[in-house]
Amino acid sequence: MCRKLNQNPFNQVEFHSMKEVLQQLANLQYIDSRIDELKQLRGDLPEEVLDIETDIARKKNKLDKLEKEETDLKVEFDKLKLDITSSQEKMAKYEDQQMSVRNNREYDALTKEIEAQKQVIENAQSRLEEIEKRQKEIEPELEKAKATLADAQERYDEKSSSLETVVKSTEDEEDELLKKRKEVEEEIDDRYIRSYKRLRNGLNNGMAVVAMDRGAALGMALPPQKQVEVRRKNKIIIDENSGRIVVDQSFFDNAKEELTL
Repeated sequence: MCRKLNQNPFNQVEFHSMKEVLQQLANLQYIDSRIDELKQLRGDLPEEVLDIETDIARKKNKLDKLEKEETDLKVEFDKLKLDITSSQEKMAKYEDQQMSVRNNREYDALTKEIEAQKQVIENAQSRLEEIEKRQKEIEPELEKAKATLADAQERYDEKSSSLETVVKSTEDEEDELLKKRKEVEEEIDDRYIRSYKRLRNGLNNGMAVVAMDRGAALGMALPPQKQVEVRRKNKIIIDENSGRIVVDQSFFDNAKEELTL
């Protein structure tokens, strides 16, 4: 159901200027709705870029770990080689000393040292085999990590460039719309601006003024008599279901034609 707004500054408008006020309110709503769209667009677009940034950081971290592991394996490999050489030299020295010992105690002590060095060599050689195996495995992992990081970086460059263009264009459009909005506001009596803002701020989607579409406002059918009143364009009709102002579609058509950048 719809009714004329009672005890509302809108009702104080004289007949000859009512159509002009309705057009101004439709213009204001059209501008505000478009500004809302631009802000939402800028708010949503960066999310994809942020997701890619997070993905890049994750892939970069994985690549860094693999590269560090590769470096650490090489360092450990070289150290183990040196340890083997050192142990072999010690074994040779202990074996020479065994030839000149004076008692069994000294001989046994040198034998223990030789066995200890053999164990060092055995452990080192076992670890070298593990390192060589891992080094072979890590090569394709590194290549894949580099490739996926490069792909992510390429996607980031493309998306961030597109985002920069979109943000710049939407900001430019918003600046122009704000200028037009100021001009429209200057043409409307402050009483109506306050009423419009109060309506708009109290609604989730900010739609204070809506067009009648095929006899309905926001999908809610209007009584035949109210449809006629809306088409007459000589009074402000308030939808009792939503509290919004309902105007003829022609007002928004005019707004689109006049205000589209």
